[in-house]
Amino acid sequence: MNFIQLAEDISDATYSFQRDNLAARNSALEARISAASLLRNSLTQLASALGDRVRNGDLSPQASISDASVATVASAAGTSPKGSYTLEVSQLAQSQTLVSQSYTSADDLVGEGSLTIRFGAVDGASFTEDTAQTALNIAVDASDTLETLAAKISGESGGDLNAYVAQGTGGAQLVIKGRDGADNGFVLEPTSSAASPTQTPGDLSYLGWTPATDAGELRQTSQDAIFELDTVAMRSASNSVTGLPEGMTLELSGTNVGAPANIAFSNDSAAITTVMADFVAALNDLTGQLNEVAAAQGGALGNDPGARELKRDLARLTSEIVMPSAAEGEPNTLSDLGLSLSRDGTFRLDTDRLNETLVASPEGAAAMFTNGPFGVFATMDNLARANTVTGDPGSLGGSVSRYEDQIERNDSRLERIAEQQDGLRERLTRNLVSAERQISASQSTLGFLQQQIEIWNSSN
Repeated sequence: MNFIQLAEDISDATYSFQRDNLAARNSALEARISAASLLRNSLTQLASALGDRVRNGDLSPQASISDASVATVASAAGTSPKGSYTLEVSQLAQSQTLVSQSYTSADDLVGEGSLTIRFGAVDGASFTEDTAQTALNIAVDASDTLETLAAKISGESGGDLNAYVAQGTGGAQLVIKGRDGADNGFVLEPTSSAASPTQTPGDLSYLGWTPATDAGELRQTSQDAIFELDTVAMRSASNSVTGLPEGMTLELSGTNVGAPANIAFSNDSAAITTVMADFVAALNDLTGQLNEVAAAQGGALGNDPGARELKRDLARLTSEIVMPSAAEGEPNTLSDLGLSLSRDGTFRLDTDRLNETLVASPEGAAAMFTNGPFGVFATMDNLARANTVTGDPGSLGGSVSRYEDQIERNDSRLERIAEQQDGLRERLTRNLVSAERQISASQSTLGFLQQQIEIWNSSN
């Protein structure tokens, strides 16, 4: 008999029921974790998709301007501007453009030394430095050409300047352009390493420029955009203007002195109807998934508190106030946007109710699709976040955490069972091997006695 195999079989059979029972429990718990995680992810994805629709600006009131040559108008994502404005632009922002004196070619040496570029405002023959901007100091090697110097200016300025070499009819010339805005002009102050700077091609001093010494190199002066919004005078260093009332942004493109353009905002009712239809479809997908996994018979989350609470949250979604600060008579619930709950627990879009809201209060409806602390997105985002909280036993996150803890405890018990099984196997092996030795010794003694008896019987 194989006593070692016998010990293995007895120890395995002793603990197999406990081990199989715990393994089955872990399998069921993993199915619950998977179902709860899928529900939680579906809810998060729904909130995220809704947030994307709000942030991309499709649902914001759409801007129009009476003179499209003056500017384009937009509103920041998640805002709901309203009303009308007048816009009169008297000056566009522009950058300084400086063209150097001529060289023979882009490969001409410019001379060794250093080039300091200071920033500020150029006004006629004067220059007022903007000390808030750090001056640019460029080391110029003896091997630097007009081409390599242009690359150094562009690279070391960090985007504040753009320099290149233009080969024109008069030769090669260094072109330097700054950023838009009155304070983004600049002067060139070279320091030549030559003992006697000659201010001729090949000596770095040849590239020096200030407004007082200008001999036609300045081709365009930097300036701010100047405009009036509702007759209020404003300035901007850029033609892309932000920070305006109600999140409005402007991209200035022309002037219209004496002929103000009118800006107006209108709500896109069709876009709101479309997003509500998509929202209802997504809610029904989530509800169908919830009903399947939380079914009393056969559902992985049939008695799960997190799933039950999510069912209750979805059931009261239509009547939940999502705009607590809305004025009396303004829409403040999802039912005002046409979200309705059918008897079978599915959602449907009540287009008549939605259209009534869009006609009676288009601005109020648009305000419900903003990126603020209240509204449709905030409501779904809060619901999704609540179901990720692991410390709340009534959330899907709490359910996942609880099931994971149970698996961890079961795994610890399985480890202890494995240790106990190993201990039993070792004891049985020792005892059975010892018994085998004793049996073998007894058989030897028995054989000896049988031989003696046979001898005695033969002698008689």
